[in-house]
Amino acid sequence: MKAAQREGWAPFAPLESLTTPAAFKLVRFAGVQPRQKVLDVGCGTGAQTIAFRDAGWKVTGVDASEDMLRRARDRGLDVLRADTAALPFEDNSFDAVVSLWTHTDVDDFATALLEVARVLRVGGPFVYAGAHPCFIGPHSRFVYAEGIPELHPGYLDEGRYGLEAAGVGSAKGLRAKVGATHLTLGRFIRSFLDAGLRLECFEEIELDGRPYPFAVALRWRL
Repeated sequence: MKAAQREGWAPFAPLESLTTPAAFKLVRFAGVQPRQKVLDVGCGTGAQTIAFRDAGWKVTGVDASEDMLRRARDRGLDVLRADTAALPFEDNSFDAVVSLWTHTDVDDFATALLEVARVLRVGGPFVYAGAHPCFIGPHSRFVYAEGIPELHPGYLDEGRYGLEAAGVGSAKGLRAKVGATHLTLGRFIRSFLDAGLRLECFEEIELDGRPYPFAVALRWRL
């Protein structure tokens, strides 16, 4: 992640409450026991990490943005700055790994998943939640997950995108500032499989009974 992207995440703090509902789903989804060691990859400001800590997990968070980590530290969380492509931990260091909203923010999600598999103990769960590749991306205008997604050409165009994409809602919004990475649903799923992970559960997430899902939640196991 480039420096401009890392520090461009500072304006995210006021929006963090929009991302936390998935954290509570992950707590139920993961089946992690209290006091087990858990790594939160892409912890950001720690808004979601609090839910994991309050579940009794012994959680460590990593993120690329120092601005966001500063807020996480203010919340009393154990966090450090790290690149998802080179996690600073020994092999088999964690009983479980969780991650939210990561695949749209890193440049090489496949390498990040290889690192997750490396630090996860054999048999441990990796629980992930993130933007739905079919309805969130350069091809889909789905602002605040309200109404019906307005689809445009570009679903098959993988890689980084910014303000030029039809799916970016506003020139003043977060994605206009920091951009995003798009993967098709097929490439997204294959990235996990290529890291040696086995899919156990898959769910789509919508808000308050809205007609289209905006996120996916998956539980994998090494």
